[in-house]
Amino acid sequence: FTLFFLFRTSFSDPGILPRATGDEALFNDRGADNNVDLNQSTSFRNPPRTKDVVINGETVKLKYCFTCKIFRPPRASHCSMCDNCIERFDHHCPWVGNCVGKRNYRYFYLMIVTITLLCIYVLAFSIAHIVMISQEGDNTLISAMSETPPSVIEALIAFFAVWSVLGLAGFHSYLVGTNQTTNEEIKGSWAQRHGEVVRNPYTTNSCCTNFGKILCGPSYNSLLRLREDKNQEKKDMEQVKLKIEQILAENPQHTSSWSQREGNGVGAAPIDHTDLQTQIPRTPTS
Repeated sequence: FTLFFLFRTSFSDPGILPRATGDEALFNDRGADNNVDLNQSTSFRNPPRTKDVVINGETVKLKYCFTCKIFRPPRASHCSMCDNCIERFDHHCPWVGNCVGKRNYRYFYLMIVTITLLCIYVLAFSIAHIVMISQEGDNTLISAMSETPPSVIEALIAFFAVWSVLGLAGFHSYLVGTNQTTNEEIKGSWAQRHGEVVRNPYTTNSCCTNFGKILCGPSYNSLLRLREDKNQEKKDMEQVKLKIEQILAENPQHTSSWSQREGNGVGAAPIDHTDLQTQIPRTPTS
C-alpha cells in the first residue's frame, strides 16, 4: 500500500492550472488593469492585482499570476519548483518529486499514514524477535542482539524514523480535520489578526465531515486533459473546414450550383451534397 500511494502521489497531476492562451492573457491584462500598456517589454511587472470573491460569507482575494497570466482560484498558488499554478496547493514535496495539491493530496496523506504504521510494525516485531531469542535457554538480551544483527538494525532504523513520520502524520491529520493546507497554516491565513477572528470558509466545523470530504470525496479531472481535448476538437473542426474548401475548389460545379441557388431564392431546388459528405473525414468516436 505504501508503494502504491507513493507512486500515485509522485506520478499524478496535482491539479495544474493551464496557462492562459494569448487571447486569454490579453483579456486578463485588460480586465485587471485598464491602464496596462501591452506594448511594453515583457520584463515590466505591474503592481499586484487582486479580485475579491465571497465564499461562505468570507471575502477571499484572488491573486493574479504574472507567470501563468491567470487569476488563481481560491487556495491555489504558484509553485516555484514546478513553475505551475497548483489548485488547492499544499506544498512541494522533494521526497516524491512532485507538488501536493487538490488531485493527489489524499494519496500523500495515506502514504505517510501507511509509512507510520509500517515503521511501528517493523519496530514492534523486531523488538519482539529479539526478546523471544533472549528467552531461549540461557541467552541474555545482549547475546540475543548479537545473534540477530538484522533485527537490531531494523529496530534502530524504525525507532529513529517513526518519530518524524509520526509527527508528519499527526500534523496532516490536524490539517485534514480542520480543512486547511500546509501553505495556509504556514502563512496563517485563518489565524487571528489584530484581534479580529478570521473564519476558515472551507471547513464544515466537523472533523469527521472534513475527513470524509477530503479523503472520500470525488476524484477530480485533470484540467490539462480538458484543455488538450478542447484543442483537439478545434483542430478537427479546422481540418473539416479545410477539407470542405478543398472539395469545393476541386469541384466547381458545386460552387456554381450553390451560387445559382442563392440567386434563384427560396424556390430553387435543393442540391444533393451526399457526395461531399462522403469525402469529409470523420473523427472516430470511442
